[in-house]
Amino acid sequence: MAGTIKPRDAKELRQAVEWALNEGVTLDVRGSGSKLALGKPMACDQVLDLSDLSGVVDYAPEELVITLRAGTPLRDVEALLAQRNQMLAFEPPDLGPLLGREPGEGTLVGTLMGNFAGPRRLSAGAARDHLLGFSGVNGRGEAFKSGGRVMKNVTGYDLSKLLAGSWGTLAVLDEVSVKVLPAPDQTRTLLLHGLDDQAAVKAMCTAMGSPHEVSGAAHLPSRTALRVEGVAPSVEARLKGLRELFLGARMEELGTLESRAFWREVRDAAPLGTAADDVVWRISCAPTDGPAVVSRIKSARPTAKAFYDWSGGLIWLALPASADADHALVRDGLRGHAMLVRAPEAVRVAVPVFQPQSPALAALSARVKESFDPRGLFNPRRMG
Repeated sequence: MAGTIKPRDAKELRQAVEWALNEGVTLDVRGSGSKLALGKPMACDQVLDLSDLSGVVDYAPEELVITLRAGTPLRDVEALLAQRNQMLAFEPPDLGPLLGREPGEGTLVGTLMGNFAGPRRLSAGAARDHLLGFSGVNGRGEAFKSGGRVMKNVTGYDLSKLLAGSWGTLAVLDEVSVKVLPAPDQTRTLLLHGLDDQAAVKAMCTAMGSPHEVSGAAHLPSRTALRVEGVAPSVEARLKGLRELFLGARMEELGTLESRAFWREVRDAAPLGTAADDVVWRISCAPTDGPAVVSRIKSARPTAKAFYDWSGGLIWLALPASADADHALVRDGLRGHAMLVRAPEAVRVAVPVFQPQSPALAALSARVKESFDPRGLFNPRRMG
């Protein structure tokens, strides 16, 4: 069984990586461990536990920036921001329950390392777009930093975009600075009833292309949801515009509290309603491709369940348990990316968890890995 190293500050973190480098020890890098069941299983020599690197370093509400340590729980960050009526605009999801964990266990840095974003991804951007800067240690034992604590920063290369989505395979972060935004006064949702998948995607794309500033567009079985946020007069005017846009459709509206609860469920993939042994996929594609992708899969697996987020560009899919998670079926002809979010360990060993890369992209990724972590210290094999 692997031992555990728990650094208490940046100096101890660097010392731990230097020791691992000198001893040829591989490191399972984790904050709270809430996403350990996502990705290829790892067999590392030591666990590098960042949970003691916790707490807010600096919070400047007037500058819309917060700086915190790598092990800081996401729920603590969101609670602090709520006190000043601010938020993480990319709407980080809580996938703990989907992965068999308790809700609220994840860290903000873990979310950034997966580049996860919720329904507001359409209007606010991905997680990487909100990471302003960081400090950490690479696989050569070198402390380095990128970006800073300001909204506009042009110092050096924008490594934040590279680290977000790397799943802890390039460097171990100690501290991050993240952009925050004011929380909306009101959140309202227009529900359109009775649309099939193709009609729903068309309606969502129409709404997103309208001047009504829709901040969320999702299609669940029998319901198509369009979210509008902001100050009350603006929200009401934009809702009126949407009602006129879809005149003749069967409609329903959700108030602020109901809307917030609804979009939290969409954010966390709760509408999928998975059975305990279902495998879960997260598919990104062009919105207009989504209905055909789901139809093709359901024709072969009639019990498959799916819903759409990001105006149809994100598909959450649940399939019955199988030895290979039906990965060939899911990816057959797909013009996009399919990530296996939940499956037993034996399945994740046997099939690609992340979308296989083209030879050119795989070669580029290998060169990036060689630059940051030439000995393969961090989370080896997690990304395949």
